[in-house]
Amino acid sequence: MSVWCGLLYDRVIGPFFFSEKTIIGVVYLDLLEQYVFLQIEIFEQEIVSRVIFMQDGAPPHFSCFVTDVLNERFPDAWIGRGGPIPWPLRSPDLSPLDFFLWRYIKNTVYGEKIRNIQQMQESISSAIETVTRDMIQKTWQEIEFRLNVSRATNGAHIEMY
Repeated sequence: MSVWCGLLYDRVIGPFFFSEKTIIGVVYLDLLEQYVFLQIEIFEQEIVSRVIFMQDGAPPHFSCFVTDVLNERFPDAWIGRGGPIPWPLRSPDLSPLDFFLWRYIKNTVYGEKIRNIQQMQESISSAIETVTRDMIQKTWQEIEFRLNVSRATNGAHIEMY
């Protein structure tokens, strides 16, 4: 099972559960166009104009289909492999999805024994519903701190806890 989630301003977008066994560029692009971009458009134009789209280096994220759409939709405002905004490779300590959301979700979901995929999906969805605006606001403050540390150390490898 593959699942996608995102953070936008003061809310979690998702979860989106993939039915495909393997996620390729066109499948990921469908997710973006049919789900993610629609969620972003709900916000006021002022917020949408400040969105910087961030993704990791998973192969579907940097297919030419995806990068073309991101260049069109977020010109000079997306982070990812081959994107216009450089980002350190393998930098989970700088990704709010890695250092906050997935850690929180995993700790919540795996607090009980999971018996099947349906229960796993329900547990993930329930855990995401418990994420508050305050938690997300603190996450943005934490990313600002982590970026400041990265700048102060000139991008050196550091461990954040």
